[in-house]
Amino acid sequence: MAFQVAYHTDIGIKKKTNQDGLLLKSAKTPEGEIGLFIICDGMGGLSHGELASATVIRGMSEWFDQELPELLEGGIAENDIPGKLEERVRELNQKILEYGEASNIKLGTTITALLILHKQYYILQIGDSRAYSINDRLIKLTEDQTLVERELQRGNITAEQARIDPRRNVLLQCVGATKDINVVITSGEVERGTMFMLCTDGFYHEIRDEEILAHLNPQSFTEEKHMKEKLIELVELAKERQETDNISILLAKRDMGRVLASQ
Repeated sequence: MAFQVAYHTDIGIKKKTNQDGLLLKSAKTPEGEIGLFIICDGMGGLSHGELASATVIRGMSEWFDQELPELLEGGIAENDIPGKLEERVRELNQKILEYGEASNIKLGTTITALLILHKQYYILQIGDSRAYSINDRLIKLTEDQTLVERELQRGNITAEQARIDPRRNVLLQCVGATKDINVVITSGEVERGTMFMLCTDGFYHEIRDEEILAHLNPQSFTEEKHMKEKLIELVELAKERQETDNISILLAKRDMGRVLASQ
């Protein structure tokens, strides 16, 4: 794999099931390596949230394995691919919605998806799981689709108030809850040495940005084992601070040594 990757997921200190879902996929193309990395935070009583997140993870995995190769071989323009990714998410939204209506249950999931196509990255976002880039600084690449984030953007509360607001888990968007969803796609260039981090809200509520940057310096990682150890340290810290949600985090960094060796 031309990506260094690591992940850690934990049920947390209170919940009986882990409703988070993760996907880490990569493949070789004639133009170089590509990767799809996803994190989902399912919601719903009993195992319903787990079903929603698993449905999205499975559906996106199939898209990467089956549809994406056909698109690339067919000569699709690279900047048209995120639209195809969005189409699959909308199909999965409809599938989960129909299941919920037929079963008379409410379920849904967030999705934060990072698609790396050679020199470009694309992020698809619904809900409040997040994507960051980490190099010499930490940059949040997504905006939470939550009531508290909306109040923050409107200037009704401060960032510190938002961090502890009791309404911070109230989502404005998720996959599977409504027919119409607001899919946000952003893009940028993959810069040398940059590491991407995806995480659920169970992680970032109790871990501050400066702590993330101190523990997850991409320049210090030469082995995936070391990356994993640092993730476990941060997740345990969140639990010590009494985070009650499931906690999941994923790291992806292009392995420049292997990239250069293949050129």
